[in-house]
Amino acid sequence: MNPPKSKLGFNATWSMAVGGMVGGGIFSTLGVVVGIAGAWAWLSFAAAGLIALAAGYSYVKLAVHYDEGGGAFTFLREINADGFAGSLSWVLIVGYVLTNAVYAFTFGQYLGYVVGLGPWFSRLAGVAIMALFIGLNLRGVGEAGGVEVFLVWFKLVVLVGLAGWGLALWDPPMLSRGVPDAGIGAALFGAASVFMAFEGFQLLTYDYKDIKTPRKTLPRAVLSAIVIVTLVYVVVALGTVMLIGADQVVQYKEVALAIAGRRALGTVGLLVVTIAAAFSTGSAINATLFATARLANKVAEDGELPAAMDHKNGAGIPDRAVIGLGAAAAVLAAVGTLTTLVEAASLTFLFTFVVVCGLAFYQGIGLRVITGFGVLAGATASVALMVRLIETDPLALVFLGLLVLVALFGRPALLRHVKIEDRHR
Repeated sequence: MNPPKSKLGFNATWSMAVGGMVGGGIFSTLGVVVGIAGAWAWLSFAAAGLIALAAGYSYVKLAVHYDEGGGAFTFLREINADGFAGSLSWVLIVGYVLTNAVYAFTFGQYLGYVVGLGPWFSRLAGVAIMALFIGLNLRGVGEAGGVEVFLVWFKLVVLVGLAGWGLALWDPPMLSRGVPDAGIGAALFGAASVFMAFEGFQLLTYDYKDIKTPRKTLPRAVLSAIVIVTLVYVVVALGTVMLIGADQVVQYKEVALAIAGRRALGTVGLLVVTIAAAFSTGSAINATLFATARLANKVAEDGELPAAMDHKNGAGIPDRAVIGLGAAAAVLAAVGTLTTLVEAASLTFLFTFVVVCGLAFYQGIGLRVITGFGVLAGATASVALMVRLIETDPLALVFLGLLVLVALFGRPALLRHVKIEDRHR
């Protein structure tokens, strides 16, 4: 029997919120957003941060109102929207799988770049890191420990230090060097495309009961974390691009920060940034896999996923959920491309966040000017991203569309079929 955990105070809660967002977010998305928005990449992060802030506000207000964790699935069940809650949980789980695929892909790219063994090694490393954390989670050591606080500050120091180096040079022409002039309007498309860099804060809503005085701590920790992360992303987007130029960021988009680290401090800078990227993506995989497996298990317990996902091993871990979700992420990391994975994940989270903001607005929970802004801004960004996907990656949009249709309309039939099969066994 595991000993009871101590409650999370403000520092630990804040660190987990920051770590959930920074953990792979900026390391994965900087090259993608510069390729879309060019010199306005910094504005893309600012715009995405505002949407995330409205969504975070809606999340914490709903959690405090219901005095319960569980995120969007639980909030919708509180208003007896069980069917939609189940459908949304399927979409959300797909988003988490895509996000873990991004983290694993990024881990492999940074490690592969520093050792110089070619693209095959990067793909293999991405699969290997997923396998490692599947194993750790099955052994019951998947939750973040006290070391998370240290890792978060280490990542922030590296990122802000790198950005400060570039800002000290203050060379605005580098922001657009070698890339087309996309115009300020492209910032919206950039914000929508890299929105997954902000999604990690919502993992804290699953830990509501593990937080000390959550009604006070959760809102302060989550909202301040989103503000700080947004500022960090903006200065990194400015400073890093000024350091190596927009063309280099786009050319080496999978490892752009490693290139900047090498430009600043040579081999030492390369190694420091690579270590930060490895710790960031690794801890993000760990936290996301643990939280997603726990969500899938809860959804299965409520009959909205096949009963097989409700199985737990001797350590009380939802083993089939861990293995299935981790394996799916590993496959996507092995075959996917960075831009496609990032944009697909962003679209699923934009959809989920719009629903949560809409629920808070409809229920009159929190200030409607904020929750309403979240609905309008999130919906606008979702449409912008779908337009971009139609132009650049229609197959990815079709795939996501089919998944949403299955979640919304095919889920009841699939669950009935599974239950019939289970009875025949």
